[in-house]
Amino acid sequence: MSLSLEARQFLRSTHSGILSTHSAKFEGYPFGSVAPFVLDHDCQPVILISNIAEHTKNIIANPKVSLLVFAGMKDLQANARLTLLGEAVKINKEDADLRARYLRYIPQAAGYFDMHDFAFYRIRITQARYIAGFGKMSWMAGIDMTPPANQLAAVETSIIAHMSADHADSLAAYCRHFHEFDAQHVEMLGIDCDGFDVKAENSAGSPQILRFQFESPICDAATARTALVAMSKQSRI
Repeated sequence: MSLSLEARQFLRSTHSGILSTHSAKFEGYPFGSVAPFVLDHDCQPVILISNIAEHTKNIIANPKVSLLVFAGMKDLQANARLTLLGEAVKINKEDADLRARYLRYIPQAAGYFDMHDFAFYRIRITQARYIAGFGKMSWMAGIDMTPPANQLAAVETSIIAHMSADHADSLAAYCRHFHEFDAQHVEMLGIDCDGFDVKAENSAGSPQILRFQFESPICDAATARTALVAMSKQSRI
């Protein structure tokens, strides 16, 4: 596996990071803030932020930002981490597919969409620095992390509705087989060319998001079905 593909798959496993912007109030100083995000189907982070927030004011003055994502809080120096450099661009908050995707991952943000001062910003990745472990690190261009062309944005919602309503047993089987997680309630959150995410709850009602990787990239509903059926068969061996 190439390091750029590994970096992309690592990014897909994360949902929050540290957003650094150029301070408009204190010139020359970086300003860091916690930022939940959802990836679009081009694997670009999308954040929902208020116009009155300090980082938004900074972005309006200078759209060049950095987003640091990392795995776990224990032994941060040894764990994988990824720093993205890019430009934050305001996009349409009323994009129905993107809005639905964002709320599946971050449902607590539902009320923000009714507030006029909140907006979507997409971070267009220009460069990335990935550290996978000791001696395994590299800079890479943003385009190197771009996934192959696919039609999943248009069919994601229907795939998710079908899987969650009609194949919850398969989703639970994936959790047991690939993650050794005994899920009592499962819901597919998103599917992309590299894999999919499932929100799973155990008997104690403790939810977590589990990531599943496809053996090879998919591009549309037909290839998604083939990959999911293959994983279902594998889970029942």
